[in-house]
Amino acid sequence: MRRDFPLLARTVHGKPLAWLDNAATTQKPEAVISAVDRFYRTQNSNIHRGAHTMARQATELYEAARERVAAFLGAADPREIVFTRGTTEALNLIAQSHGRSVVGPGDEVLVTELEHHANIVPWQVLCAERGAQLKVVPFNDRGEIDPAAFAHALSPRTKIAAFAHVSNVLGTVLPVRELAALAHAHGATVVVDGAQAVAHLPVAVRDLNADFYVLSGHKLFAPTGIGALYGRLDLLEAMPPWQVGGGMIESVAFDHTDFAPPPQRFEAGTAHIAGAIGLATAIDYLASIDLSAARSHEASLHAYARTQLGTVPRLRLLGDPRQQISVLTFTIDGTDPAHTAARLDEAGIMARAGHHCAQPALRHYGLSAATRVSLALYNTYDEIDKLLGVLRTP
Repeated sequence: MRRDFPLLARTVHGKPLAWLDNAATTQKPEAVISAVDRFYRTQNSNIHRGAHTMARQATELYEAARERVAAFLGAADPREIVFTRGTTEALNLIAQSHGRSVVGPGDEVLVTELEHHANIVPWQVLCAERGAQLKVVPFNDRGEIDPAAFAHALSPRTKIAAFAHVSNVLGTVLPVRELAALAHAHGATVVVDGAQAVAHLPVAVRDLNADFYVLSGHKLFAPTGIGALYGRLDLLEAMPPWQVGGGMIESVAFDHTDFAPPPQRFEAGTAHIAGAIGLATAIDYLASIDLSAARSHEASLHAYARTQLGTVPRLRLLGDPRQQISVLTFTIDGTDPAHTAARLDEAGIMARAGHHCAQPALRHYGLSAATRVSLALYNTYDEIDKLLGVLRTP
């Protein structure tokens, strides 16, 4: 399978590449690269508004991609899928459209301490604008969100509960279905950040009971600049547009504009057509492999890496959640995380150092930065052993 990903064959500093930065972005299989290349070489046209052959063909590809994403997420209807630039844009869309419609003075939006900045700041801005309160559920010593603590933070004023499916710092898998049930019991809308989950876990949005679920294509072996927002159709139909312009209207006069129904209502301007095709192709690629075996390999590799990292002198792993995937974040006593990442880079190992756009989560541990290793289905035991060799070298 590694041969399907051309970039994995390159070297860095004369060393074979070990790509261990998958939480930041995944590499792309040849099938995705070829699909994007083929679109620009032989199919490039704008969509929806043209009567000619090329426009019809491009529109068919784009809408087929929507249907593929809907099936991948278990949505009830392709109209429940809105293409965005990624998770960040999708969360801003929800906050600025649905959020403005339901959150008022004295209301509350609930998030967790584990969240990526993209699932904190849009709600923070919304609360400041609407005179509402942003409430935070802390995580426990294991790095988990306790449903009892989550339930305690809910109130009749909670309008939105937004939380990750998987933490990008600790790899914690949150009990989404249970948290969603608690939030719904208080009448809150449930927004799930699926950016770190979709490449590692099967996702069925209706089974999870998510009202909104968002993802980024580039973390799912697809191109950058493309993502998707799943929203229950009744919620999308009630939401006003966030951005306005071409492609999202039924009619325009100088005194009145009629907006298109979802999902077009939320896709103003020219879409990232090639990106949508690339995203659908990435999903097709995953369907073409033994995904169960790939995920089993990744889980075994993660367990091995976690056990072995625990034997490295002075290394401190952050969190010990009972359900954890993909991500291992650590510090080494007396060593700047940036220096650790630089040493790994010299050995051809790509890891990430910094705050990982989750400063509150790191602040929980009294840290401003840490080193993060994140895995995908194409990583190997040999790469983990090389990582360990560098970390064990004084």
